[in-house]
Amino acid sequence: MPRTKTYSLRRRLLLWLLVPLVAIGLIALADTYNEAVDTANAVSDRVLAGSALAIAERVVVAENGALEVDIPYVALEMLTSAAQDRVFYRVDGPDGFITGYQNLPVIEGLGQEESGYSDATFRGEPIRLTSLYRAASTGATSIPFVVTVAETTIARTQLAQTILLRSALRLAILIGSAAAIVWFAVTFSLRPLYRLRDAIAERNPDDLHPIEQSVPKEVRGLVDTVNSFMGRLGSALGAMRHFTGNASHQLRTPLTIIRTQLALSSRAHSLEEARRAARIGDEAVAHAERVIAQLLLLAKVDQAASEQLKSLGAVDLTELARTLTADRITHAHAAGIDLGFEGEEALFMRGEPMLLGEMIRNLVENALAYAGSGAEATVKVLREGDNVMLEVEDTGPGIPASELETVRQRFARGRAGDKPGAGLGLPIVEEIAALFGGRLELSAGAEGRGLRVRIRFPEASA
Repeated sequence: MPRTKTYSLRRRLLLWLLVPLVAIGLIALADTYNEAVDTANAVSDRVLAGSALAIAERVVVAENGALEVDIPYVALEMLTSAAQDRVFYRVDGPDGFITGYQNLPVIEGLGQEESGYSDATFRGEPIRLTSLYRAASTGATSIPFVVTVAETTIARTQLAQTILLRSALRLAILIGSAAAIVWFAVTFSLRPLYRLRDAIAERNPDDLHPIEQSVPKEVRGLVDTVNSFMGRLGSALGAMRHFTGNASHQLRTPLTIIRTQLALSSRAHSLEEARRAARIGDEAVAHAERVIAQLLLLAKVDQAASEQLKSLGAVDLTELARTLTADRITHAHAAGIDLGFEGEEALFMRGEPMLLGEMIRNLVENALAYAGSGAEATVKVLREGDNVMLEVEDTGPGIPASELETVRQRFARGRAGDKPGAGLGLPIVEEIAALFGGRLELSAGAEGRGLRVRIRFPEASA
């Protein structure tokens, strides 16, 4: 048989934890990088704006009416704190370029006294620039001008990367710590299951008592299911042991008789003696067959009871009893018994037809076996209130009132002890009846003669 594939619950839990955590971590890192870029820009843009403002304050109107600017290099030095970055500037007046880097881009579309920021490329390098629109006063009028300051983005990128790397390190530590915590938490949480495994492994194979091990609430249902299975298994094994024990006990006598008669027939001095031994042996074989048949039926009833039959269909008890009674008419006639049936109305109860048939057959066989020649036996099916009643009554010798409870027990025999039988007929009938909600009643027949067996079943709709 191929081996069932197994997997580690601990590893599966870790996988379910780590995959979402890594996905969330990547999303968080992407958001962190954007935030880091914004933060780096916010810090550096403030310095960039300060440099542009410092230059704008040094723009004046000369005597000839032209704009002049005295670049304060201190303002540019503020931007060169990072040695790897380079700084560019440009000043434009109404007539165009005044000083600085002429090809440096300028932010267009801003109004007077407004400023703006933008990313661009200059000399093949990415830059961050700001343009400040101002006006220089001549007393009578004002002359507009634009100051543009830019710097390369190496320091900004490094700052953003530093923030990102530190965030990634923190997330890695967090995910690693979470994985370690889950690993130890799962290991600790699985200890009750390990104890349950050890407790079951240490059990004797014959020990089918319920498991009382303390387990987590989530596993309680599994333990209850195992307990239920062991209960059913115990019932099945008990029924099997009961069957084998009963079979061994009940078959010992007929087998002994058979062996004895075979020995007698081998030493017989005449054909008549041999035939008599063979006849007695044959009767013992027939008795053994009846015992085995009833034991098998009893085992079938025990199995049906342990399986707790569900979804039973409605059975027409009248039709079933009528059919089985008709089948035994010839046998009853040979035994000198008048067998009859009473019941016209179709009455239904819930059950399993095969077992119900065995129950009725046992009742009829008991009546034919013990009533005696010249007796009458009647099978009846009638309604009594909310119940359907099956009744088998005979006019034979009956059973003393003191023995009515005894004959309900397995292997207890009433009436004539020399009659064939194993004492299982009525116990089988009672167990089948109980299986379908029936109640068995034993009493004397009409006028105190014979035996009346009544079984009441709850009525069911067709």
